[in-house]
Amino acid sequence: MKERLSHEAMALRATSEFRDGDYVNLGYGIPNLCAGCVPPDKEVIFHAQHGVLGYGRLLLEGEGHRVDFDHVDAGIRPFEPKPGLVWFDMALSFDMIRGGHLDAAVLGALEVSEQGDLANWTRTTAAGAGIGGSMDLAVGAKRVIVLMEHTTRKGEPRIVKRCRFPLTGRRCVHLIITDITVLEVKEKGLVLKEYAPGWTVEEIRSLTGASFEVSEDVGVITL
Repeated sequence: MKERLSHEAMALRATSEFRDGDYVNLGYGIPNLCAGCVPPDKEVIFHAQHGVLGYGRLLLEGEGHRVDFDHVDAGIRPFEPKPGLVWFDMALSFDMIRGGHLDAAVLGALEVSEQGDLANWTRTTAAGAGIGGSMDLAVGAKRVIVLMEHTTRKGEPRIVKRCRFPLTGRRCVHLIITDITVLEVKEKGLVLKEYAPGWTVEEIRSLTGASFEVSEDVGVITL
């Protein structure tokens, strides 16, 4: 089986999309890892929808002695506070989102369609299955980046012609980063920009449920 990028490597690739001074919301799961991948010479201000702005990296296993449960992100993951960290109520937090003040949102997904439709919730009663603030982030952020594994555990594609799960937002995704590829969503469809080392375009097509064009300057993902 060919090697795929780790979740940490996917998060690191996503942070290369951030500009110095960007305000960014990180979704639950792989996107949370971006908080620990920003290089020291770049300032990114992370936002969480329950009302926090300017937090640092997530604490690792073995750092339990540093946990302060007042310092948690939207996924209830403890983080390292940074100078300038601020708290506020959820109403103001969603004013920021809906007012278009976030430069980017990095979200997980169950599926993304070739038109950039996002599906990242289900109607089950399982914990964490609800839509949460994702529908606001999908349309409120200036740019939406999806971080997800390219296929399900059964090997089924997550990038599809049409989403089977309930939609979070229509035509809202700008960039898809998976464990084997980077795809940009254009008006005419998907464009392959980068792929993981050792993979071929043909192999990626075989694991993708939607058509895509190949960029003229396509290359290997670099971190």
